[in-house]
Amino acid sequence: MTLRHDATSGSAPGGAQDAGTRAAEAEDAAAQHAQAPGGRTTPVAQRRHRQERSSGPLAGPKHLRHYVVAMVVLSVLAVAATIGILSWGNPAPPLSDGWWRVVGMRRDALLTMGTVALCHAMATIAFQTAVNNRIITPGIMGFGSLYTAIQTGFVYLFGAAGATMLVGVSQFFLQMAVMMVVATALYTWLLSGRFSNIHIMLLVGVVLGGTLGSLSNFMQRMLTPSEFDVLIARLFGNISNARAEYLPYAIPIALAVTVVLWFWAPRLNTLALGRTTAMNLGLNHKWEVIKILVLVSILISMATALVGPMMFLGFLSAMLAYQFGDTYSHRLLFPMGFLFGYTVLAGSYFILRHVWNAGGAVTIIVELIGGLVFLIFLLRKGRL
Repeated sequence: MTLRHDATSGSAPGGAQDAGTRAAEAEDAAAQHAQAPGGRTTPVAQRRHRQERSSGPLAGPKHLRHYVVAMVVLSVLAVAATIGILSWGNPAPPLSDGWWRVVGMRRDALLTMGTVALCHAMATIAFQTAVNNRIITPGIMGFGSLYTAIQTGFVYLFGAAGATMLVGVSQFFLQMAVMMVVATALYTWLLSGRFSNIHIMLLVGVVLGGTLGSLSNFMQRMLTPSEFDVLIARLFGNISNARAEYLPYAIPIALAVTVVLWFWAPRLNTLALGRTTAMNLGLNHKWEVIKILVLVSILISMATALVGPMMFLGFLSAMLAYQFGDTYSHRLLFPMGFLFGYTVLAGSYFILRHVWNAGGAVTIIVELIGGLVFLIFLLRKGRL
């Protein structure tokens, strides 16, 4: 999609308007002098005219350099975090059988982090485009609250053994299916009915999330201390919650949905222009939004069932991609958002496990970084 703009459009007060007019006249005169004999325009003048009159996803060479530098730095940080997690503190001699065995164990954690970062980054950017808001995230639809209610309900009904009853491939797909069906039903019901309104859908999602959270809190107060301790370990986003047998199923699903969103990037670019503009350009806005939200529900439900709620990771990945990418093209935003998510997640995991020698959920560091970055950008620019 090409954005067109007139170099002389708009108005400015006082001398600024006169200066802009004189600059436009000077440009037109220069273009006329650049014409070849016979009235033909030289190739140099044609290229200059095209650059002045239009811009693509990257506005110019300077913008391209900024994007490339950001991607290179992110790639270096991601590779450094990966190597650090694989090799730091490995007790076996380098490249020995024991060393490779430890690397294989840590590799599963890296694959889990890559899958979770991909799901949250892709889902959050697509969701924010669909609802035309860069602050709210898919977590507002109650995925975390539903996951908490499922885990709490099993422990409440079956005791500490209820937490282990949800471990396994079939249980993983069951949790994923429940969250996906609930979210999809909510999308289609609220967006295709008489009150077709995204704001109503978001409001209902907030109310359902609050209701499920209150129900979970009530059941948690009825648990014994030992049962509550077992439950709390599964209610925070933790890489240790994922099991290696989930990955052969989770990775292909995440990649398949990613490929679909990648090919639908032009539609997302059009949806970002707003409902009226998208409809004028020929899109069925309502059904396009529903299809995007169904894919978002698949990604978020799978990531939540895999490691638990991580509502701030997607917001952090998307916000940093918007700030450093500074482009409307989703095919440029998606990879940058993924690299930001993976770098933050892998870096937090490395610091928590190998620097501080502490166990626990990486959500603590992710939320700390996310809160600081959000405040910095908001205070510097006054807006997102």
